[in-house]
Amino acid sequence: MADQQSIVIKKIKKTGGASHGGAWKIAYADFVTAMMAFFLLLWLLSSASQEQLEGISDYFAPTTASVSQSGSGEILGGKTIAVDGAMEDTVSRPQVTMDLPPPKAGSGGEAMQDEPVTAEQEAVEAKKEAENDQFKEAKDALDEAMATLPEFQQLAKSLMVEDTPEGLRIQIVDQDGLAMFTSGQAVLLEHTQKVIALVAGIVAKMPQDIAISGHTDSVPMAGHDYTNWELSSDRANAARRFAIKSGIPVDRITSVSGKAATQPLLPDDPTNARNRRLSIVLLRGTGDQVDPNAPREPPPSIINSE
Repeated sequence: MADQQSIVIKKIKKTGGASHGGAWKIAYADFVTAMMAFFLLLWLLSSASQEQLEGISDYFAPTTASVSQSGSGEILGGKTIAVDGAMEDTVSRPQVTMDLPPPKAGSGGEAMQDEPVTAEQEAVEAKKEAENDQFKEAKDALDEAMATLPEFQQLAKSLMVEDTPEGLRIQIVDQDGLAMFTSGQAVLLEHTQKVIALVAGIVAKMPQDIAISGHTDSVPMAGHDYTNWELSSDRANAARRFAIKSGIPVDRITSVSGKAATQPLLPDDPTNARNRRLSIVLLRGTGDQVDPNAPREPPPSIINSE
């Protein structure tokens, strides 16, 4: 009879984990719970309104109990249980409420206080305000002259004055059929000279530095050597020379440039005649500013153009 093969079944008994067991899981769960509560608190504080924050602050305002060691300030009011003592408030002990400043969202509950303004800051602000007043007076004087003097009636649309972050910008622009220069040249026409003389007479007494720039349309010049860059630069210099002749000090003009067609007045219509212009800018914050409290002579409203 053939030998029978025996089958052995081996059982492996699994023991528990390490000696530390699962205690770390409980600590980790507590940590996660605490973090969740912390972030939930942050979310609630960020979403609460100012009125709600003030209400919470008032609710948790600290109180100071009476420091008296006798009388109704203590539990028995200075008497024994068997003897009638002073009347006591069965609800609460005497207390003093301390008012806290209202909390500010995002400030950690502390009220932000404005820093005191120094005398130097006040002087800077006063000079800025005085300069703004100067610009307004100059603009009003130019507008008045262009509206009231007969020789400028036709040129009313050729003068543009605006207060910009850079300073007071005065622009003399071409109109269809009424150019400021000889075509393709840097020769000032007679009416352009009158406008520049008007501008020079008003801004000559102002302290700001002056920047002059020339601009052209996008139509190229016929020649190859002389382009809109040269033309705009030559026209800006022609305006500079006539402005000095009209009374503007030489040292007041700090910048003369030609922009060609890079800064069109009408970007959607680069060939428009109004893109051809002179720009005279009184640079904000430059020059020797006068004392804002000192009386200033207003710019003249009418200039003799003869």
